[in-house]
Amino acid sequence: MKSSFKDDLSKERQLSHYLDTQYQKHLKQYSFERVSNIQEQLLGVDLVFTHKQTGNTYHIDEKAQLDYPNINLPTFAFELCYEKDGEPKTGWFLDAIKKTDFYSLITGIYADEKDKFTACNITFVNREKLLDFLVSRKLSKEKMQRLALSQPNYHGKMELESLDPHSEGYLFFSSKNKLEKPVNLILKLEFLCRIGAGKKLV
Repeated sequence: MKSSFKDDLSKERQLSHYLDTQYQKHLKQYSFERVSNIQEQLLGVDLVFTHKQTGNTYHIDEKAQLDYPNINLPTFAFELCYEKDGEPKTGWFLDAIKKTDFYSLITGIYADEKDKFTACNITFVNREKLLDFLVSRKLSKEKMQRLALSQPNYHGKMELESLDPHSEGYLFFSSKNKLEKPVNLILKLEFLCRIGAGKKLV
């Protein structure tokens, strides 16, 4: 467990160096700094972006699909709940204490050699806009939480009345293949951009 954890941290560090070059290249109107304070990171803040002209600041939570190297998935998983010590816990997407303004979703991460990153896709998602949109589709935080906790032993996909499972999204319960048994709202990246909650940066 230890060496794998260290390996993951090393991967994250290498990836963050690569991502910094992408932000500098594509977001010239912003300055940014990485947050090293663990408490802030636990509150969903990996980076703080500051608009150079207005001075407005934005809290960014980076979410990278490091488990799927050299694969370009069209979807992203938003965590609704998970288990810790046998107790259900609120996932990062529904957690009211998070200070996140935007998610930076990193997908299609390619590496030519071990931890030498050469390409990725970055999609920025406005957390508030996405939550508001889901409310308009009758998926409030409370309803998503209820659905996520409704099937503790279920494993697999659950389609939702309010989302098209092929072009928009669905729920996925991982009760058999992951220790934390997360329940995720799986959303298509194209759909996030189409509804105005997401914007492709790279």
